[in-house]
Amino acid sequence: MGREPRTAGARLSPFRGRNRGSLLVVTQQGAARRSDAGRVRLQQRDVRGLILCAEQYAAPYDLLASALGARPARLRGIVGRWRAAGYAATGTLGPGPAWCWLTPAGMAACGHGWPARPPALARLAHIRAVLAARLWLEVSPAYADGGAWWRSERRIRAALPSNAGAAHVPDAEVHWPSHPPGRYAGQVWAVEAELTPKPAARTARIMAGLLSPPRYAQVVYLTAPAARPVVARAAGDLPGPQRDRVAVRDLPAAAFLPGLP
Repeated sequence: MGREPRTAGARLSPFRGRNRGSLLVVTQQGAARRSDAGRVRLQQRDVRGLILCAEQYAAPYDLLASALGARPARLRGIVGRWRAAGYAATGTLGPGPAWCWLTPAGMAACGHGWPARPPALARLAHIRAVLAARLWLEVSPAYADGGAWWRSERRIRAALPSNAGAAHVPDAEVHWPSHPPGRYAGQVWAVEAELTPKPAARTARIMAGLLSPPRYAQVVYLTAPAARPVVARAAGDLPGPQRDRVAVRDLPAAAFLPGLP
């Protein structure tokens, strides 16, 4: 059987996409432009990254690359598409990697009415630490096996009633679904990232508030070396049943700016 004739003006070219087999891309001279020509077409990874930036206020490039499984050079192209779409802004806000945050259009695209602006300089270290804690927990075997999911501080605050008062809001929650059954099934944990020591009385008051009434099955404190003694002391002073519901661990190394002590 003879080869199928090519249409005049048509051109065949081989193309290999990421994680795909060889494709034949047909281009037709004089073909009509697609209705979405010139628009940025977002993939699932783009959606995941934009939502992450919305929930965590902003993200430094190195942690964002880790979250998306992208190399630094590839990440620059990804966030460049977000900027081209008008969804994100980027810039160097302090020592270390550049940061990415959403514009009002990006926040609207994610379905949130949260403020869209660069993170305050005074909050950069904390925002980084919380995001690093999230990524560290999400790759743990127990997290994956239990189907756990992360609820950010922004989502917690957005769900609070207007008369909620001044109760302390944790940096995040980890929700463990009731199914599949497991050691933590049905539990909700509070997560706190502590970089600097708070006054001992305030730390004890926050800890007690998260534990009683039983808002959370467990409170996980991820601490920097400077904050650990105060947190550990406050946990040790709790009554036995409450003390057993507090876990004090070190923050992952990625919580701190690379190259800084």
